[in-house]
Amino acid sequence: MEENGQPEVRVQDQQPKNALVEFLLNIVRGAAIGVAFIIPGFSGGSVAAILGIYEKLVGSVAGIFKHFKASVVFLLPILLGLILGVAALILPIQWGLERFPIPTVSLFVGLAVGGLPSVTQKLKGRPSPKHIAALLIPLAFAVSLCFLPNAERPEDFLLHLNFGGYLLLVLVGAVGACALVVPGISGSMLLLIFGYYTPLVQLLTGHLLMGKDVGVSILVFLSAGVGVIGGFFGISVLMRYLLKRFPRGTYFSIVGFIVGSLPAVYTSVIRETGTVLMSNPWYFVAAAALLVVGAALSFTLVLFARKRENR
Repeated sequence: MEENGQPEVRVQDQQPKNALVEFLLNIVRGAAIGVAFIIPGFSGGSVAAILGIYEKLVGSVAGIFKHFKASVVFLLPILLGLILGVAALILPIQWGLERFPIPTVSLFVGLAVGGLPSVTQKLKGRPSPKHIAALLIPLAFAVSLCFLPNAERPEDFLLHLNFGGYLLLVLVGAVGACALVVPGISGSMLLLIFGYYTPLVQLLTGHLLMGKDVGVSILVFLSAGVGVIGGFFGISVLMRYLLKRFPRGTYFSIVGFIVGSLPAVYTSVIRETGTVLMSNPWYFVAAAALLVVGAALSFTLVLFARKRENR
C-alpha cells in the first residue's frame, strides 16, 4: 500500500533494526559503566544515572526472576559491554593515570559534570526539607570518603590467601558491588580504602593477562565475582524499592552522592599514584581543556538523548 505516493513502512519491519541499535547502544553503555569502575572515585551507578538507564538497570537486576527473559535481554549487552570496556581500556587508563593522572581524570570528571542535567531534570519542583536533607547527607558522606586512609597491603598478597582470605574477598566483592549500584559511591575507591584495588589490578594486568599464576588468579576473581553478584542483586532490590516508594527523594540522594564524589576522584587518584601537583602551567591547561571537552561531549549526548525521546 502507498499513501501520498510514499511506500507504507510497517512497524514490524522496523523492530529488528531498532532492537539491534538498542543492543549495540547497551554494549556501549555497559563499557562506560565498566570504565567508571576502573577509575578510583567514579561510580558505575553514576554513569548509569547519567546515561538514563539507572531505573531500568536496577529494575532488571531486582526483577530477574520475575521477568527473566526481558531482564536478560536488557542486561546481557550491558554485561558484555562492561567486560569489553574493562578488558580494552584498563591498560590505557592505567597508563594515563600513572603518567598524567590529573588530566586523565579531568576528562572523566567533565563527562560526569556534563551529564548531570540528565539526572537533575528529575528534581523539578520545590524541594521540601526532607528532600534537602536527602541531598546534603549523601553529599557529606561522599565527601568524607576523601579523608579515609587507604589500607596498605603487599601487591602479591592475593596469591597467598587461605580459606578465610577468600571469604573476606567475597565480602569485599559484595561491598564493591553495592558501591557499583549506588550512584556516587565508587567501588574502586572502596577497594582502595580496603587495600584491594592495586593488588587486584596488578593480579589482572601482571599475572592473569600475562599467563602467570592463572589458576590462583581465576580463583581470586571468581571469589570476588560471587560477592559482586550477591551484592549487586541485594542492593538493586533495595534501590528498586526506594525508587518506587520515594522516587523524588531518592533522586535527590543520587545527585548528592554524584556531586560529593567529584572531589573524591581527584583525591583518591592523587593518593593512589602519589602525584605531586606539577608546577608546569601546561599541565593544568591540559587538565582544564580535557575537563571542558568531557563536559561538552556528555552534555551534547544529553541533548541528543532528549531530542530522541521527544521524537
